[in-house]
This record gives sequence, structure tokens and C-alpha cells, in this order.
Amino acid sequence: MSDVLFSVFPNERFIDLTLYQSGYEKCDPMHGYGPNIRNHFLFHYIISGKGTFRANSKNLDYTDYELSGGCGFFIEPGYVNHYWADGDDPWEYIWVEFDGLRARAYVEAAGLSHAHPVYRPENPEDGAKLQENMFAIVKADNGASLYQIGYLYLFVDTLIRTSQSRKQALGGKLREFYAREAINYIEHHYAENITVEELAEICRLDRSYFGKVFKSAVGQPPQEFLLRYRMEKAAEALELTSESIADISVSVGYANALHFSRAFKSVYGMSPREYRQKNKLMEKRWRE
Repeated sequence: MSDVLFSVFPNERFIDLTLYQSGYEKCDPMHGYGPNIRNHFLFHYIISGKGTFRANSKNLDYTDYELSGGCGFFIEPGYVNHYWADGDDPWEYIWVEFDGLRARAYVEAAGLSHAHPVYRPENPEDGAKLQENMFAIVKADNGASLYQIGYLYLFVDTLIRTSQSRKQALGGKLREFYAREAINYIEHHYAENITVEELAEICRLDRSYFGKVFKSAVGQPPQEFLLRYRMEKAAEALELTSESIADISVSVGYANALHFSRAFKSVYGMSPREYRQKNKLMEKRWRE
């Protein structure tokens, strides 16, 4: 029977990078998962043994990767994936599921994507360090949210620094500079009527070119980033305060509460009122 560790992260109030689930498993022969589609980024590091990772494209073509201890495989949300342990030497792996406004940019910086899903460290010591950071997340006590988030950042940093396929794109630092300028402005002015044109002017770039630069650095168009940032702030206020929905709407830059409600539902799949009721109920159950 498989040896398994598994935990669900209870706190989603972190915006740039947040944890959803993590776990460890020493698999039985031919034990598998899928075919399935993930909603968030998922990374497995193989400690020992062998197995197969099958990555499907949008047109249902697939590529099989025969993998063994000392490397890892990355799953991008929205794609069908399937993986299973070897029949004679089943793998033992540790995994982390994460997301956030900057998650895609971090993953791309490591040179990982659906088209390039295999992580190989530059040396065995780097792989051991990555494994150590992941185990710190998995084995954390319940309620140690800041501890786990701290190690999540360390894990992502190690993933980027040690990946053989990490990006060394020309002009990357300049793109990151412009993106940081825009993000810094958003963080301080998200309650105002910000436009993409205004963000482009702050960076002294043409609007169209700014949009390409921002998406290249962050992994999202500026409009989407601004929307998600505002809705993350709204969700936080709905969970942690008793402010009226109308006041929260204004606090994140929406003078029209109906427009705010539509925007919130486009991100969270439910109205602000439903979100508040659901999370208050979850908080009550958590305390019980």
C-alpha cells in the first residue's frame, strides 16, 4: 500500500504566490493519476524510482516522458495530464500545487511550461535543496500559513535558480523593470480609475508595446492583472471585515456596485455576497 502525506492549505489571502495543496507519496507499482485537468500549477519532484508523465496538447496529441529520481515534472492548468508509476521500480515523489498573480512569470523564469514540463537540476545538490524546501511545506503543522508561504517562495526561488532550462532572455531585466513600475503603481492606486493608457504613460511606453512587455514579464495582460489584483483585495475585505459590499466596491475602484459584482463573479465564479457567506461558514467550521 502507498505511503502518503497530504495537506490542504487553509488560507488563500496571499496574492502574488499562494499554496493550495502539497503532499508526498511512495507509490505502488503502476499507481497513477488522471487523465485530468488541473486548475492550478502543480510540480512533482521525483525522489526515487521511475514513472511516466503524459502531457496532452489542446488537440489531444500527447508526449510521454519516462522519468526517474532526481528530476521533476510540471503541470500547467488547463491541459489534460496523466502520470503513473513504473511496474517494477515505482516512483516516490513530493508535490506542491500553487498559483498567484506572479506564479506564471516565476514558472516561465524557470524555463518550464506545458511544452517543456521536465525539470532537471544543474547538479544533485540543487535537487536535494529543492526537495528539502518542498518537504518543509508538506510537513508543516496545521495553521503554520506564514511558515509554509515562506518555504513556498524558497521553493520557487530554488526552482528558478537551479533549473537547467531557466530563461536567459535578452532584455529580461528591462521588461521586469517596466512591469515592477506598473505593478507598484497598481498596488498604490488600485482604488482609483486606473487605465492601461495611464500605466503605459507612467512607464513612458506606447500602450500596445507596454501591453506586450507587461504580459511577457508577468504572464498576464495588464487589464487581467489589475482586475485580479482588485478582486483579491475585495475578497480579502469580504473575509476579514464587515464592510458593506458597496463600500468594498468603492475601495477597489468600482463606483458602480453592479459592475463590481460582475467583475468579482468573473474571477471567483460567485457573487461577493455568496463569497462572504461561504467563507464565513468555512471559518466557523474551521474554528469548530
